[in-house]
This record gives sequence, C-alpha cells and structure tokens, in this order.
Amino acid sequence: MSSREVFVVGGARVPFVKSMTDYMGVKSQDLMTASLLHLIRHFKLEGQKMGDVALGAVMNSSSNWNLARECVLGTPLHPQTPAFNLQRACGTSLEAAGLIALKIAAGQIESGIAGGVDTNSDLPIEVSETLAGKLIALNQARTLGERLAVIASLRPADLKPRLPAVVEPRTKLSMGQHTEKMVKEWKVSRSAQDALALASHQSAARAYDEGFYEDLVFEFRGLKRDRIVRGDTTLEKLAKLKPAFDRSEAGTLTAGNSSPLTDGSAAVLLASGDEAQRRGWPKLAKFIDMEVAAVDFVEGEGLLIAPAIAVSRMLERQKLKLQDFDYYEIHEAFAGQVLCTLRAWESPEYSQRVLGRATPLGSIDRAKMNVRGGSLALGHPFAATGARLVAALAKTLSLAGPGKRGLISVCTAGGMGVAAILES
Repeated sequence: MSSREVFVVGGARVPFVKSMTDYMGVKSQDLMTASLLHLIRHFKLEGQKMGDVALGAVMNSSSNWNLARECVLGTPLHPQTPAFNLQRACGTSLEAAGLIALKIAAGQIESGIAGGVDTNSDLPIEVSETLAGKLIALNQARTLGERLAVIASLRPADLKPRLPAVVEPRTKLSMGQHTEKMVKEWKVSRSAQDALALASHQSAARAYDEGFYEDLVFEFRGLKRDRIVRGDTTLEKLAKLKPAFDRSEAGTLTAGNSSPLTDGSAAVLLASGDEAQRRGWPKLAKFIDMEVAAVDFVEGEGLLIAPAIAVSRMLERQKLKLQDFDYYEIHEAFAGQVLCTLRAWESPEYSQRVLGRATPLGSIDRAKMNVRGGSLALGHPFAATGARLVAALAKTLSLAGPGKRGLISVCTAGGMGVAAILES
C-alpha cells in the first residue's frame, strides 16, 4: 500500500455543558448529528460522498447500535457515505481520527470524518437482570397461565433500574478513586492540582476572549460557548472545595481539579493533500502518527498512566525527543493524572522499569501545554474529547506557521492511553 500525507482540514463542535443541564432531552444521535451538520455546511459537503465516517460514544444505548450510519443519514451527506462505530473509552474520537488518517494514507479513501459524542443527560438506563429474565420468559410464554405465573413472580426489587456508572468493573473503583491512588503514589499535592486547574480555566477564557474558538464552536440551543469555563476562578476558591473521592484528610481531588461530567459532541474533517487542494480546503496540520498502550491497573499500575507509555513508544518510532514539540495537548481528566504523567516522564526509575529507556524522557515546557485550555475548563464529553483536541491543535499549529509540531496525549478508562502527533 502507498503512504500519503494526511491533513486535518478543520473541526466543529457544540458548546460543552455540564451534564443534566442545558442539553436535557437532547438525544445522543441528535447531539452528534449537530456537529456533523455544522462541519458539512462549513466545508460545503452537501451531497458529497465521503470515503468513510468514524464516530463513537461511551455512554451508548443498545438502540444506537448503528449510531454513526444513522447520524450520516440524518445529514445532507450523500446517503451512500459509509460509516462505522468504534469505542476506546475517552480516546474514542482520537482513535477514530487515527483510523480515518490510516485509510487516507493507505490510499483507500480521499477524505473522511471522525468524531464522538457523549451525554449523561440521555443515559441508557437498563432494567435489572431479574426483570430482564422475567420479561423474556413472559415473551416466550405460550398460555395465559404461563403468562400469569411470570407476572405473579414479579417483585418490587425487580423494578429497580440499572444506571450506568463510570466505574471500573474489575476494581469497582471510579476514575477519581483510582487517580487518588495515583497522586498518593507519585506524591502530587493538592496545591499543584489546583494550580493546574486554574491555568486551564485562565487559558480557556483567554482563548475565547481572543476569538480562537469562534470557528470551532458553533451556536447550539442558544449557547455560543462552553458553559464550564470559569475565567474568574482563583486558587483561593479552588482551595475551599472539599475532596470528592477520598473524603478523608488525605483526599486531594475535588470538583475543581477534576473534569466534570459533560455533554457534547465534536467532529473533524481529514483529507489527502490532493483532495484538499482540489476542493480548496485548508491544510491546517499533517496527521503524522498515533500510538496506543495499556497498563495492568488491576494489579496496581496507575489506571490513567498509560499515555506515558504510548508517547514513549511513538517518540521512539519517530526518532523524536519529548522536548521536540511546540505544543502539548494533554487531556485533563484530572489535574492529578496530568501531573502523574509528567512525573513519570521525568522519573529515571519509571523510565528504566516501564519504558525501557536508559534515561528519562524529561520535562516539558509547561507554558506550551494546553495553551487554549484543557478538559478541566472546557469539559470532557468522553468520546468527543479526542476530536476537540485534534481540531484545536491543528488550528493552533496553523496559526503558528509552518514547521511546528504538536503532541496529543489522552488517558482512558480500562487503563489505556492514546497519543498522536500533528505537524504544520
């Protein structure tokens, strides 16, 4: 197969909002379709047959088993445009962008769309296992007596619904509880976490004031900007918040230094160089490479530390140093998780034991990290975050001029990490 350059053309997303607020009543499919529609209109894709569309969601209902294709059919794209679902937890739409980029690089398609959606305001609530079994038995009953027997067996406890939870099935711990374990292991202080959260909000507010998000975030349901950004927050305000996961005096994760449950969707358009030139599309940045990794968090490794490994592998393959980047987009699931990753890269012991390196990757210039705000300020709709990062980094690189390089790092549930490199 041939290998061609792949370009990020642009992106679009709805304003991100806290769950159970502004997007109550909006279905996941409608939320995802909204970002697709804006991307289609902006790049005049009406009636066009795209090579492929890759979309995903984490909190997805079984009724959305063909989410991506249904979203495409709800837009003006040519109905012969194929689409597929995928899911890699919080790295879903970064993985989607990587797969579309691989298809373009291999010459299989000329252009494609990647994206993701998540909303906790449209939760896929399930019935209990006992009720499910009895409903199946009721459906299979052949006589009135059999049906009445099943109905008579129903108990109040059967009617209790099963709500989805962001909890690791194998440890029964939430991401926040796992991150509390990580920050204790890496000796990350509450004050350091709050400082990172403050920087995230200040950078996001500044980016909005400068108009950076004007062509990336479109108006939806009367909102024109993310509702989570707090440019006026202070260290004093953050310090007053109580621990949210470990409620003892040892707890350091709070609602202020943890990303909130968020509703939102995002999409990004990628194309070959020839296709972008033929259509007059901008070539914001080249999609260079992507890497995934996983850790054995069940046996004690940090749940959200896998990006440290993914980045190390990718840098080795690309023959790059960690310092060879002008911008770093490190997903802020929690401020503590970001700081643990940075310390892992700086640690000689971790580098030798886990990364197989004689010397550590070293430190990064924090002034180059999340310069337009991170997930703590902008929000984190699980499957949408990767597309947000790709679109924002591509624009940042384009504005900085040719020859600039950016690194994306995303931690995910299940102890995985996804990383990517873009270049202007």
